[in-house]
Amino acid sequence: MIRRLLIPNRGEIALRIIRACREAEIESVAVYSDADVGAPHVLAADVAFHIGPAPARDSYLSIPRILEAARATGSDAVHPGYGFLAENPELAAACERASLIFVGPSSTLIARMGSKIEARRTMQAAGVSVVPGITSEDQSEAAIKRAALDTGLPLLIKPSAGGGGKGMRFVRDEKELDEAIGAARREATSSFADGTLYLERAISNPRHVEVQILADHHGQVVHLFERDCSVQRRHQKIIEESPSPALTPELRRAMGETAVRAARAVGYRSAGTVEFLLEGSGSSARFYFLEMNTRLQVEHPVTETACGIDLVRAQLLIASGCQLPWTQQDLRTRGHAIECRIYAEDPVRDFLPQAGKLFVYDEPRMPGVRIDSGVTEGSDVPVFYDPLLAKLVASGETRDVAVRRAVAALEQFAILGVRTNIAFLLRILAHPRFRSGEIDTAFVDRELGTLTHAPEQVPPIVLAAAARYGVEATESLGDIPGTLSAIHVDPWTTLRDWRHGDIDATPAGEPASVVRVSRGRYVVSLGGRQSRVYAAGTTDAPTLFFEGVVYEPKAASEKTPRPHARSGDERLESPMPATVVQILAAPGQRVERGETLITLEAMKMQMPIRAPRAGWIGAVHCQVGDLVQPGIPLIDMSEK
Repeated sequence: MIRRLLIPNRGEIALRIIRACREAEIESVAVYSDADVGAPHVLAADVAFHIGPAPARDSYLSIPRILEAARATGSDAVHPGYGFLAENPELAAACERASLIFVGPSSTLIARMGSKIEARRTMQAAGVSVVPGITSEDQSEAAIKRAALDTGLPLLIKPSAGGGGKGMRFVRDEKELDEAIGAARREATSSFADGTLYLERAISNPRHVEVQILADHHGQVVHLFERDCSVQRRHQKIIEESPSPALTPELRRAMGETAVRAARAVGYRSAGTVEFLLEGSGSSARFYFLEMNTRLQVEHPVTETACGIDLVRAQLLIASGCQLPWTQQDLRTRGHAIECRIYAEDPVRDFLPQAGKLFVYDEPRMPGVRIDSGVTEGSDVPVFYDPLLAKLVASGETRDVAVRRAVAALEQFAILGVRTNIAFLLRILAHPRFRSGEIDTAFVDRELGTLTHAPEQVPPIVLAAAARYGVEATESLGDIPGTLSAIHVDPWTTLRDWRHGDIDATPAGEPASVVRVSRGRYVVSLGGRQSRVYAAGTTDAPTLFFEGVVYEPKAASEKTPRPHARSGDERLESPMPATVVQILAAPGQRVERGETLITLEAMKMQMPIRAPRAGWIGAVHCQVGDLVQPGIPLIDMSEK
């Protein structure tokens, strides 16, 4: 049995594994970089070990440092979680050589299924249908381009290694091919150290449905039914649910049996996921193998909630050599579960990742709601890692109950200090097509304008809290709760002309009573209704959270850099702290509007800096590998 488990990961998944260790009476060992000193996962573990500088390549992605941590702490097992090294066969192989139990499949199997090209071939040999496509032995850009034209457009360019949508590019037009191939290869190399690409036919309006499997060392393989992951943005999952509203009982049974057959075909062990694309509906629906994930999925809580099975505990049992305690006939789903991923990103500005301190972080506490998070109030969200803050899972006896419960919880999930996608998630959940279950993987992209618009007006309740927050600048209230005051507000004040000093200028409507619960937390009574509002920032221009939406003065919103290149005195800047990974522009070069000049990388996302207009490059102020800050010039441009 496992005695002491090292977790080479961070954030919410590290905390999730630590929690399972505590229940199983296994000692947990956290590792941390310079950026994570004092992070929640570090404080929660039984033992913590420092593994290096903030960049992931020098810490969480360094196999020698992980092995050093295991030796130094006397660990006898390693659970990689997801992301970082979770699907790197070299970590599993290093654990095998060091006689460490690796909580996952063998290094050989990870390598075999980690290659999407090899996985496709294996599944075809096992009689599992795959998405039509081409895998080319010649990986030159010219050969990939020829293969793309042979496949036909539209198509997907996909990296053979990795997952999570990283490196994937959708190509509609031949003119997009060169840039898409280059971008896909760069991102695949950066994320997975493997730039091998392959091509798939783009299936029209598919659903993304995956099946969770468990397999032990005694020949027992079971599936835990499906998760529908069709709500995606740029091939990155946003909302997942179980069961899928698209599956008939016959289709559910067929997909489950196919997933088990796929696992048996490769001799799988541990928890894994077989992903499918579903084309069509009803009796005419067809599904195709997409890939096999040889790790725990981000969205595993959906299955845990729907089936009542602890997947991390199951992994630990399998890794310890135990037999699974269930047969397929023992497994059932109950009601409905839906998960929402909460990211530090700005949907209004092309989902620009956010970094900074969480001045307010208040999780809702409601029956039927589970939250897996990796942060607390006061946490720093670093620029070096994935921007996922938390996962909210709501469950209910029906899909409608689960959705309504998710909405209620998100409206009370207050986060200030960085922008998040909470309002975006709420708009998805409220959309008629989502409510009816009639969605596909292109749903978010089609409705993006509707789903990402900024609020036009500030509710009087919010203005009342803003005014009360401003009064605190002149009072010595400390942290005394329950301070009551009445404030007149103008219900027609809009976000565009909101100024704190204007709030009392033209009183209209009834007074609002504001109870100060603590610094930045208020209960506002107006129109016979009580509402909770949160505030942070400067007292003359605060940012406020109310029912899932963040409100701020125009002056504050204008200070936020935009996600693409912007022009100011013919100067292009980075929108956030980022690393320069590619420079395509040179002094004296003529460029066209929209042309990519520099590619930046931050929080595991690549961001192109594009020319805002046609013109000439003046000076280039950065080099590949530089860590650049917002407000610092990258490129000078001129129109002549």
